[in-house]
Amino acid sequence: MPYLGSEDTVRELRRALSNPNVQSDQLRYRNTVLRVLRAMSQGVDVSGLFSEMVKACATVDIVQKKLVYVFLCSYATLNPELSLLVINTLRKDCQDPNPMVRSLALRNMTNLRLPSLVEYVEQPLTAGLRDRAACVRRVAVLGWAKLHNVQPDSEIDGAVVNELYSLLRDPDPVVMVNCLRALEEILKEEGGVAINKPISHHLLNRMKECDVWGQCDILRILQRYRPQSEDELFDILSLLDTSLVSPHPPVMAATLSLFLSLCSVLPAVSLAALERVHGPLLAACGSTSREMRFTALCHIQLLLRSLPGLMGAHYKRFFCGYAEPAYIKQRKMQVLVELVNDENVAMLLDELKGYCTDVNTDTAQAAISAIGRIGRSYSDKCLEILTGLLGLKQEHITSAVVQTMRDLVWVCPQCNDTVCLALEGCEETLQDSQGRQALLWLLGVYGERVSSAPYTLEGFIDRVRSEASLGVKMELLTATMRLFLCRPAETQDMLGRLLHYCIEEESNMCIRDQALLYYRLLHCGIDETRKVLQGRRSDPSLGVLIGRSAEPISQWAHSFNTLEPLREGAIETESASRGSPEHVTFNPKPNTNLTDTLSCSPTEKLSSGSSADASTVMAPLSLSVSPTLSPEEFECLWLQIRTLHAEQSAETVTEGDYVCMVHCPAIPHCSPQSLQAAMQLVNIQTVAFTPPHTLPWRVYLYTHTQCIRSVDTPHSTLILGELLYTGEAHQKVRVKKGMGDGEVVEEGREGEEVKEGAEATAEVLSRTERVRGDGEEEGVRVTLKQQPRDDNALKGFLAILTTVLHTLSSDTA
Repeated sequence: MPYLGSEDTVRELRRALSNPNVQSDQLRYRNTVLRVLRAMSQGVDVSGLFSEMVKACATVDIVQKKLVYVFLCSYATLNPELSLLVINTLRKDCQDPNPMVRSLALRNMTNLRLPSLVEYVEQPLTAGLRDRAACVRRVAVLGWAKLHNVQPDSEIDGAVVNELYSLLRDPDPVVMVNCLRALEEILKEEGGVAINKPISHHLLNRMKECDVWGQCDILRILQRYRPQSEDELFDILSLLDTSLVSPHPPVMAATLSLFLSLCSVLPAVSLAALERVHGPLLAACGSTSREMRFTALCHIQLLLRSLPGLMGAHYKRFFCGYAEPAYIKQRKMQVLVELVNDENVAMLLDELKGYCTDVNTDTAQAAISAIGRIGRSYSDKCLEILTGLLGLKQEHITSAVVQTMRDLVWVCPQCNDTVCLALEGCEETLQDSQGRQALLWLLGVYGERVSSAPYTLEGFIDRVRSEASLGVKMELLTATMRLFLCRPAETQDMLGRLLHYCIEEESNMCIRDQALLYYRLLHCGIDETRKVLQGRRSDPSLGVLIGRSAEPISQWAHSFNTLEPLREGAIETESASRGSPEHVTFNPKPNTNLTDTLSCSPTEKLSSGSSADASTVMAPLSLSVSPTLSPEEFECLWLQIRTLHAEQSAETVTEGDYVCMVHCPAIPHCSPQSLQAAMQLVNIQTVAFTPPHTLPWRVYLYTHTQCIRSVDTPHSTLILGELLYTGEAHQKVRVKKGMGDGEVVEEGREGEEVKEGAEATAEVLSRTERVRGDGEEEGVRVTLKQQPRDDNALKGFLAILTTVLHTLSSDTA
C-alpha cells in the first residue's frame, strides 16, 4: 500500500527529474533515479513518472541505464502506449559498440513482455544470435524463448529454429546450454529439442565445460536419446563415468538417473552404478545444507530398495545429531531400520533408545516406532527396551510404546506374553486417543492373559460420558464384547451398562448402531458372537520379514532425481492413527498346483488325479501355534507316527507323511534368530535346529492349521515338520501318495507316479529333483507328518512354508 504523502513524493521526484541542472549533473541525475526506485520498492505508486524515466534512459551511464530499465519493465504493462517510446532507445542501444550495453538492451527489450512490441523485437534478436560477443548471444537465445512465451500461439520462424540448433555448437558453453533451454520451451508441443547421435555425443563431450546446472540440463535432455547399438551405449556410459562420482550432488543425481534410463535392460550395469554413487550420497548426507541432507536421505532410501546392504558398513553415518531438525532425524531413523543386521543390532538399538527421550515428541515417537519395526526380527531385545520405556511414565512415550506393542503382537504373536505383562498400569499415563485405542485393542484381544483387564475397562466405562473421542468409544465397545466372551462373569455387568448408555444416551449414530449390532448379536447366541468377534490375532503377511526383498530398479528409477521421494518417502511405515490392525486372511489361490509352488523350474508340471479337485476353491486357511507343544511332546508324537508307519503296510497307512524338496540351498547358512523370527511371523513354531553351516542341517517345527469349511465349522489339523539339508548330490525323487490318511515317500525313479486306491481324493504329486552335479541345484528336504489328514490344509501350509524359505534364501544369498 502506498505510504501517506505519496503524491507529494511523486511531485517532488518529477520536478527533480525535469530539472535541467539535475540532468546536466550525471551523479545527481543517477541519485534522483535511485530515489525513484527506492520509493517504488517502498510501495509508492510512481507510475506517473514513466515519461520522465523514458527520457532518463538516454544516457551513457550504464548504472543509470540498469536502474531505468528496472523501472520500465515493472510499469510497462500499465503504460503500453508510452512503452513504444522506449523501443527506439533500446534498438539504438542494441547497436552500441559496448557488448554490455547491447546485451542489457536485448534483455530488457524482451522483459517488457508486450505483444504489441513483438514486431520491433524480432530483428534485434535475430542480429543478436550472430553477435560476436558471447554475452549478447546468451541473451538473444533466451530472448526467443521469452518471445514465444509472450505469444505462445504464434509460429516461430523455421530459420530461427535452425539458427538455434546451429548454436548448439557455439564455442561458449553457456550459449550452448541456453539453446537447449530455448528449444525445449519453443518446441514443447513437439516433444522438445530433437536429440540424435551427433548432438548427443557433442553434448557429452562439451558437458565438462558447463556449470553445475548446465550439466544437469544436458543430462536431463539426454534421457530421451536411445543408443543405436550396444557399443554406442557403452561409449556413452564411459563418457558419463566421471560425472557419476561428481562432487556436486545435482550432477551425480542427474547422471545416475541417465544411467538407469540407458541401462534399463542391463540390470547388472545399473547395480554397479548404484554401488558407485554411495560415496557421493554419503558425502551429501554430511552437507551443511539441511535441504541437501534431507534430499540425499530420501534418495538413499530409494537405492536401499534394490540394494538393501549398500550402506550397511556406514550405518554410523546415519546417527542423528543433536542440533539436526526433526524431519532429518526421522528420515535417518527410517534408514537405520533398513540397515539393521545381526552384527549391528545391539548398537542401533542402543542409539535409538537414546532418541526415545528426545525433547521433540515427534522424534521420540518415531524412535519408538523404529524400535518396533526392528522388533519384528529381534523381538526379545526390542521388547526389553519398550518395557523399560513404560517405566518413565511420560504421556507421549507411553502412548507410542503401547501403539508399537499393538503393532508388534499383530505381526509377531510370540511377543504377546511379554506385552500382556507390560500393560499393567499403563492406563494411568495414557491421555491421547490413539494410545487409549491401542490399549483397548490389546485388552480386548488378549484380555484373558491380563489379570486387571476387567478393572481397566470398567474405569473406561465409568468415564465414557466424558469421553470425547469417537474412536475410543467404538474400540471400548469391541474390547468389552471380546472380553465378555472369555471372562463373562467379570464383564457381564459393565457390558450391560455400556450397551445401555450407547443405545439410550449416546448421540453419535455410529456408536449407537454398533452397540445395537452387538446387542442383537448377543441374542443370536454366544457361538455366533464368538464367530464374529474372535478373529485372527496376527497377520500372516510375509511383507515384514527380515529386511525387505530387493526390488527391481525399474520400479523406482522413474522417480529418482525428482520430488517424488521427498513427498512420499520410499520406506513404508504404519499409520499411527489407526485403532485396530487390519485382519488379513490367507486365501490360497484357486487351482494352486502344489508341485508348481515347490518348484523353481518352469518346465515341471503337476499331474492332477482329479479334475474336480483342481477346480475346487480352497477354504480360507490360518495357522496357529496354540495349543503349544513342548519338545518332549513333539518328540513323542514324531516317533509315534513314525512307528505306526513302520508297523503298517502301504495300503493301510492312517497318518499323512509328505516328503518333498524345496530349492533353497542358502537356507542352512541363515542365522537361527532370522529363521526362528521368520517362522514365528507366520505362526510356525520351531522346536529345535542345528547350528548354521553344519551338515546335516535339520530344523523341527510344528503348527496347527485351521480351515473354515462350507458349513462354517472350523477344522483343525496338527502338522509336524522336519527340514533336512545333507549337502549330498544326485538325489532322485519319486513321490508316492497313499489313500485315506496316505503316505508320500520320495525315492527311486524320476517322475514316477503311484496312485493307490480308487477312492483317493488328493492329487498325485510328482516332480523331478535336480542334482547339484553339472551345475544343478540341491534342495532342502521337507518331511511333514499330519494328524488328522487334510489335503487342502497341507497345500496351504506348504505354500506358506515355501514362501518363507525362498524369502530367507534370497536374503541370505
